Amino acid sequence: MSPAQLSILVADDDPDIRDLVVFKLEQAGFAVRAVADGSAALTALEDLTPDLVVLDVMMPGLSGLDVLRQIRTMDRLDGVKVLLLTARARDTDVDDGYNTGADDYVTKPFSPRELLHRVNSMLGRGR
Repeated sequence: MSPAQLSILVADDDPDIRDLVVFKLEQAGFAVRAVADGSAALTALEDLTPDLVVLDVMMPGLSGLDVLRQIRTMDRLDGVKVLLLTARARDTDVDDGYNTGADDYVTKPFSPRELLHRVNSMLGRGR
C-alpha cells in the first residue's frame, strides 16, 4: 500500500503540536485530517475510516482516552490503530493508555522523527 493511500486522523487541542504533527505526516505522504478536540474526532470518524488515529490524551470535553474507548466499541473501526501522544508520562498513565486499547504511546515533548518512525512501524512501512 502506498503512503498516499494511508490516512491518519490527528486530534490535539494545541494548535502548534497539531500543526507540527500534520506537517510531518503530510511530508511523509500520508493523507491527514486534523481536529482540535475529542468531540470533533468522533464526528470525523462518522464518515472517515482512517488507518491510524493520533490522539492527545488531555483535551477539553472528551479526552483522548474517552475517544479511544469509543473507537474500541465500533466494529467498523476494529482494525484502526491508535497512537496516544501526550504529556502524561507516569507509568500509571502509560498503563491506562495501553489498557484502554492504545497500540502505541508517545510522550511529549517528542521528536517528530521518532513519531514518524512509530507511525511507519504501526502502519507496516518499514523505514
